[in-house]
Amino acid sequence: MTDTALRKRVWGWMAFDWASQPFYTLGLTFIFGPYLVGVISDTMMADGATEIAADASAQTMGANTQLIAGLVIAFFAPILGAYADSTGRRMPWIVLFSIIYVLGSGALWYMAPDGTGLWFSLAAFILAFIAAEFALQFVNAQLPSLGPTEEVGKISGTGLAIGYWGGVAALFIMLLFFFESNDAGQTILGNAPAFGLDPEAKEGTRIVGPLIAGWFAVFMIPYFLWVREPVPVVKKGGIKLALGELGQSLKAVPKRRSLAAYLLSSMFYRDALNASYAFGGTYAKLVLNWELTFIAIFGIIGAVTAAIATFIGGIFDKRFGPKPVIIFCIVVLMLVCTIIVGMSRTAIFGVPLPEGSTLPDTMFFICGACIGGAGGALYSASRSMMVRHTNPDRPTEAFGLFALSGKATAFMAPALISLVTYMSGSARIGFAPVIFLFLIGLVLLLWVHPRGDSDQWSDG
Repeated sequence: MTDTALRKRVWGWMAFDWASQPFYTLGLTFIFGPYLVGVISDTMMADGATEIAADASAQTMGANTQLIAGLVIAFFAPILGAYADSTGRRMPWIVLFSIIYVLGSGALWYMAPDGTGLWFSLAAFILAFIAAEFALQFVNAQLPSLGPTEEVGKISGTGLAIGYWGGVAALFIMLLFFFESNDAGQTILGNAPAFGLDPEAKEGTRIVGPLIAGWFAVFMIPYFLWVREPVPVVKKGGIKLALGELGQSLKAVPKRRSLAAYLLSSMFYRDALNASYAFGGTYAKLVLNWELTFIAIFGIIGAVTAAIATFIGGIFDKRFGPKPVIIFCIVVLMLVCTIIVGMSRTAIFGVPLPEGSTLPDTMFFICGACIGGAGGALYSASRSMMVRHTNPDRPTEAFGLFALSGKATAFMAPALISLVTYMSGSARIGFAPVIFLFLIGLVLLLWVHPRGDSDQWSDG
């Protein structure tokens, strides 16, 4: 492959992050997620529930939505990865999941503010989430082929940073032209939502689904133009062979201490990170009573810091390796989550605040910036660390295990948040389990070798 072709392939690969990030920024965290729990909460209060009970039930339902998606991803990711490596074909899977992603995210339009279309929209959201994660698995599997191991961290960080800028750009478009920022149904520019969308029906908010879908469809074009797969080496045996090879890989994991420790570690800290992303906007809506416009601005700050910190993290990854970056980011996230749990509208760690104090808002903006920055750098370094534990002949299977480690306990954070929220009756206290999941992940990193153990694959 010529240098020009390789550079195009790298840029095409990075286009996926730009194309897919709006789902996480606009859909999961800052627009649709808070809108969804707000609709659920309002619907329950209209049926006679108290505000506290309605908020807790809304957060529980949001957690259960992620739980379902996470379990599906955890079960099928390694199997799909093993099959793709055995057939030598990854691109057809990326095309398939891209189509499902576009259809699922586009269907979020049907989530009406009175609760009409709730269950359909929840199903569409789960479907889009699953498709996005499966597509990501196959795209991540191409990372080891984009450069030498010492360059992978920087490539990962740069790609993810570009993705965050994509999220920022999409969020700006949403706020400037569509999102109803006040009771008059106007955008932050003081205009009605574009294209004659009806603010009474929250169409300016609901357009987030079609926007996410259209953004992905357009910006995946460079990926499909520039990223080419080598001629596949197809093995006979199909799914039976794939499952057999997957079984051998799983049996080999316990024999490799660094890989086993890393998969376990990332199982916990990535579960906690996903919960931090998913429930950040929910927390702002239910605990601090922020309006969605405020949450969206919060999202911009978090995404900008994520883009900057992720790029810097990639540079540090190249110089020092991914493990120090991972450790630093986890410590930052633990401290931030502790502050969030100790903070409410009226007090900070039990210390009462004057009525109308804006200190909680200021602190949460800072916390959001830290979560965005540390979270982005953490995921980028995690991809880089997985490359250091990857068999070059079976990268999709390896990143299937990576997806499994990120989703096998995907039920844990949502389930713990749901349980603690239910037991405490507080959406704020319900966020506390995230801190302990980060701590477990940090301790398990003690057994992870900084350079990985990919040289041991032949021993498996």
